[in-house]
Amino acid sequence: MPDTLSLMIASAVMGFGVSMMQPALPALLPRWLEPHHLALGSAIYMNGMLMGEFIGAGITLPVLMPLLDNSWRATLVAWSLPALLVAAALFLPKRDRARPVRKPAWLPDWHNPLTLRLGLLLGLSGSLFFGLNAYMANLLESQGQLDKLPEALFWYNLAQVAASLIMLKMARRWVGRREIIATLASIALIGAIGAVVTSGWWSIISATLMSLVAGMLLILLVAIPPLVVSAAETGRLSAGTFLVGYTVAFVVPMTGGLVADWTGDARHALLMMIGYGLLVLPLAFTLDLERKKGQPES
Repeated sequence: MPDTLSLMIASAVMGFGVSMMQPALPALLPRWLEPHHLALGSAIYMNGMLMGEFIGAGITLPVLMPLLDNSWRATLVAWSLPALLVAAALFLPKRDRARPVRKPAWLPDWHNPLTLRLGLLLGLSGSLFFGLNAYMANLLESQGQLDKLPEALFWYNLAQVAASLIMLKMARRWVGRREIIATLASIALIGAIGAVVTSGWWSIISATLMSLVAGMLLILLVAIPPLVVSAAETGRLSAGTFLVGYTVAFVVPMTGGLVADWTGDARHALLMMIGYGLLVLPLAFTLDLERKKGQPES
């Protein structure tokens, strides 16, 4: 089988797994944890996800691939083994803390206004982070500092790890607070604007600030569903949120790239993402995050 086709199939399978895993984890938290631990639980699993992404990206090329004769197939298998162990651990004996609930539904509930609102805000975080990550080389080249790309990408992605560590400390204070979400969304946009309008290290610092804040915003948004709806409804709210958020995080940067190709200016791709962020920012100030009955403050 040609390498390209093999890689496409592997990517599709991994994407399918991620699409099931991410909505499932918020739905499992109310069953595994006491209510006052939901915020911390969300921060812990998002910390693990972000740390895994950074470590995997950081050691695959310089460490793992040389050990495996530079075979991408063997490298993919090696990274899959820890995931299989985690999946097996889910079947270990455990005590289900949750009270019996009706059969959960998984299709998104489009009548719940939070589905669209959280999804659009998740799209703000995702499009800024993934978009600037993708166009970093083009941005630095347009500024005449392409030689700084390795350092810029290192600090940019390390900021996501810092974000997850900060949220481990602040999760119980910040999760479910509308003003924190609005503030972080605003700072993320300021950082993205700074990356475009400044140059030199100031541009890289602004981009790194945006990455840090976008990571924190991601964790706050993902942590909301188990706090505001019942255990039986958490899965469908999470599924709808991810559906909208990741669709936006794909479409907006891609559209920005088309605009940049048309104009010949890489900054226009980023301005497209910033424009989207400014358009949906008011949603952060009007979120209704009232907790479900019986849910204590985190």
